[in-house]
Amino acid sequence: VTLTLKLVALCFLFTGVRAAIVLTGSEPAVKKPGESLTVSCKASGFTFGNYDMSWVPKAPVRGLNGSLASANGQEQRFTISRYNAQSTLYLQMNSLKTEDSAVYYCAR
Repeated sequence: VTLTLKLVALCFLFTGVRAAIVLTGSEPAVKKPGESLTVSCKASGFTFGNYDMSWVPKAPVRGLNGSLASANGQEQRFTISRYNAQSTLYLQMNSLKTEDSAVYYCAR
């Protein structure tokens, strides 16, 4: 049995004086239950450290309500971290379960 975990980054494009704001995510991944996966989202076009960032699953994930921003305590399987110097947001998912299958969005 395998489960598919996919990551897609939301892309924001604003025209005008400001540069385009772009969020680029990791490639889709296929993992087996019990395995771990870290996905990342690289941002550009804005000062990353000045904004809250979150992960949002496309489909409801059991035990989570919409945003994964507060998922750090969710069975201690999901951890969100950021590296401001690299403008990158991470989502570490441990002990994956079939119900974790979803498209995960990085959002500002």
